[in-house]
Amino acid sequence: MSDTAASASAAPAPNPAPAGAARDPQAIARRLKKRYAAERRFRWLGLGAVLFSVAVLAFLLFTMSANGIGGFQRAELKAEIDLSTGALTVDPNQVSGTDAVRVLEGAGLPDVVTFALSRSGIDQRAVAELDPDAWREVAKRLIAQPALLSQKFTVSLPVSDTLAAALRGEGDPALQQVARRLQAEGKLVRAWDWGFFSRADATHAQSVGIWGALKGSILTMAVTLAMAFPIGVLSAVYLEEYAPRNRWTDLIEVSINNLAAVPSIIFGLLGLAVFLTVFPHWRSAPLIGGMTLALMTMPVIVISGRNAIKSVPPSIRDAALGIGASRVQVVFHHVLPLALPGILTGTIIGMARALGETAPLLMIGMRAFVGSAPEGLTSPSSVLPVQIFLWSDEIDRGFVQRTSAAIIVLLLFLLAMNGLAIYLRNRFEKRW
Repeated sequence: MSDTAASASAAPAPNPAPAGAARDPQAIARRLKKRYAAERRFRWLGLGAVLFSVAVLAFLLFTMSANGIGGFQRAELKAEIDLSTGALTVDPNQVSGTDAVRVLEGAGLPDVVTFALSRSGIDQRAVAELDPDAWREVAKRLIAQPALLSQKFTVSLPVSDTLAAALRGEGDPALQQVARRLQAEGKLVRAWDWGFFSRADATHAQSVGIWGALKGSILTMAVTLAMAFPIGVLSAVYLEEYAPRNRWTDLIEVSINNLAAVPSIIFGLLGLAVFLTVFPHWRSAPLIGGMTLALMTMPVIVISGRNAIKSVPPSIRDAALGIGASRVQVVFHHVLPLALPGILTGTIIGMARALGETAPLLMIGMRAFVGSAPEGLTSPSSVLPVQIFLWSDEIDRGFVQRTSAAIIVLLLFLLAMNGLAIYLRNRFEKRW
């Protein structure tokens, strides 16, 4: 005891701050001023970071909108088609069937359209640059209004990519002069292309559409949701409510967390090695793409589901058990309804990530040229991100505008999914 007291007395005492410095008003004011200055700097840095993020987002949206507006339009040649002279002999009753287009083609409608344009006073070089399938636009008008088979009417017909490029000021200078003259006369215009939302992929920028890829994305996301959501939620419920705490469950948790961080192309390789080996005839089908993306989305749903279930207060479980509810009733009648907002939010965020993925779908062959919209889950198809990737690799500048338009459609799709996540979270959220 004496040795301890002696060592304690021998230890040097800390030097206290001078009493005068602690009470010095000027020193206190300097420290307060320094502290307030640091807080102001931090606040301005935070505001600057937010403003920089908003500026980058605004620049992205402005650039995409400026380039994408032209992607929703196409160059069209306005001309009069005169069928009152009996140039097309077709019974009006024949243009109401399923084979009406073939009937009109057999009656010589393509030649009638070309002849009418050549007699309309339009420069022959522009007539030669008419889209080969332009007569189908006239066929659609005639099918919708059979009375036009004996009348004169004005129609806008799509032109070739060459004349469309000349209208933009590119390509042959002589053709550019023709395009400018026709534009001044009001015969060559850039019109809103509603067919962009109803056509599929094509070899010409004037003829491409987004519906094939959009329908493929919808079918692929439907398969992804149908597989990933129930399996992911049930896995989260089991791991959080029923699984014993041992080394095996710890290994499973670590594996799930690691799977959530695995690069997406690895899941593409897995889909290529497993799904296409079992179903070799369904290459590039939405079913295979959905199963591949479900593997990638499932760990995200499991993690978000476990966090949502864990956030439910234990008193809810204790109260339900106290009134005689079984373990299954506690989970499905009380815990899951309260955890649903977090589960749905994590699910839709994972689905939004899957919607923007390209690498896994390229690995399973969804980069093929598909000229029609898929008819079902096993039909060849493309998806929006892959379609954007393919169009961006084209040389024609017209595809650049179409690519920007497709990006706008994809962004709107993602915003709709995120908006749905916010709505569901606010709709089912419970405050404690």
